[in-house]
Amino acid sequence: MNFFTSSVSADDEFEKLVIRMNPPMVTIDNASHKMVSLIKVDSANKRGSLLEVVQVLTDMNLIIKRAYIASDGGWFMDVFHVTDEFGNKVYDNCIADRIQESLVKRAESMRKMERSIVVQSAAPHTTIELSGIDRPGLLSEIFAVLADLKCNVVAAEVWTHNSRMAAIVYITDQSTGLPIDNQNRLSSIKQLLRYVLKGSRDWPSASTAVSCSSTHTQRRLHQIMYADRDYDRQNADVDNANAVVVNAAKTERIKPIVTAENCVEKGYTLINLTCPDRPKLLFDTVCTITDMQYVVFHGTIVAEGPEAEQEYYIRHMDGLPISCEAERQRVINCLEAAIKRRSSEGVRLELCSKDRVGLLCDVTRIFRENGLSVTRAEVATRGGQAVNVFYVADPWGYPVKKETIEAVRKEIGLNVLYEKKENCGTKYNSSPAQQGIIGRFWFGNLFRLSSEKFFYNLGLIKSCSLQVN
Repeated sequence: MNFFTSSVSADDEFEKLVIRMNPPMVTIDNASHKMVSLIKVDSANKRGSLLEVVQVLTDMNLIIKRAYIASDGGWFMDVFHVTDEFGNKVYDNCIADRIQESLVKRAESMRKMERSIVVQSAAPHTTIELSGIDRPGLLSEIFAVLADLKCNVVAAEVWTHNSRMAAIVYITDQSTGLPIDNQNRLSSIKQLLRYVLKGSRDWPSASTAVSCSSTHTQRRLHQIMYADRDYDRQNADVDNANAVVVNAAKTERIKPIVTAENCVEKGYTLINLTCPDRPKLLFDTVCTITDMQYVVFHGTIVAEGPEAEQEYYIRHMDGLPISCEAERQRVINCLEAAIKRRSSEGVRLELCSKDRVGLLCDVTRIFRENGLSVTRAEVATRGGQAVNVFYVADPWGYPVKKETIEAVRKEIGLNVLYEKKENCGTKYNSSPAQQGIIGRFWFGNLFRLSSEKFFYNLGLIKSCSLQVN
């Protein structure tokens, strides 16, 4: 036992030494391209590093137009072509600092995740994680229970997919504004929320557990839904004959194309993905690949038009490609689910008003009374102001009539609730010559290109130093 502990300690010290000798290098190049900024990342390769970089770019609301990923040989070199959310270049040097800090301080691999309601007490709030079968009015019931228990919701995010719901809710005590750490009170909250999630039947999936997880919110939502196996559930799998299935229309309308095939001669599995582009798409796919215990060795992403195309060469953590048909199909299903969970179907309603106790309870009750189902929600409180986004549809997942939206706005307040169109940033469709890249480069061509051409496409050498045929 002592020998094992010493070996582990020696390994840790060696890793720290490698990082100190080879710290991550992140640069922002605004000279090589007319339309985008090139963010170049060179670092020692550790599992999850790619996700950390993508997470930072996503959290800073940067739009990734292209990306080239290479991480063989214990080192990775990534290049991201990015703009801000308005389609402009980025000149903020803190982006590079944040990426470097994230790579140096990257957390350990995620802990085994358990499906259910999870309560985590940590300043400055208490975190509640929920999962269960979705139904119209469920979110309204959840917020009503929390309001009745004198809990103030300071932030929340809710996803629905394949008749499943996952939510992370941050609460404080209504009277003190402090986290709730009384175990008896937490038990009562868990019990009542479990009762709400069960509905009229004793659903096994509405169980509870306590966790100290501090995972990124949206990554955690992916983990919750993955553990709940939303990727292999059919919309009609709810065996309650009276249940109303939401999101059916959404699932039918959004059909990403995902393929997986083994590249035998190189020992990789090749993943190809095509779907309508949207913000945070790259984060969702990389997050899913990482949490399924696969490693991306090479990748190419192009998202310059209405569609995004992604190509990954992956292996399992054991170093092997996908080994059987069942595993291949599971990877395809999980990536399709990752794309659909955050897809913004339905009418987008934005609520901006002075925060008050019971606001969310009242708003979601009005939604329910007018036949609106919340398919996704983002709730935040900033400086005493409630800044909330709701995606709503009818109980079957279809678009809501205009007159219904107007009736809801009048009841809540025309000056605080607005219908908004999605703004994904300005797309550019410049010619290859304007982009400084001749044609699309896929890693399928990697093994047929010279190393100089490869690094040219990666953005690590300038176009004037190489003429590409």
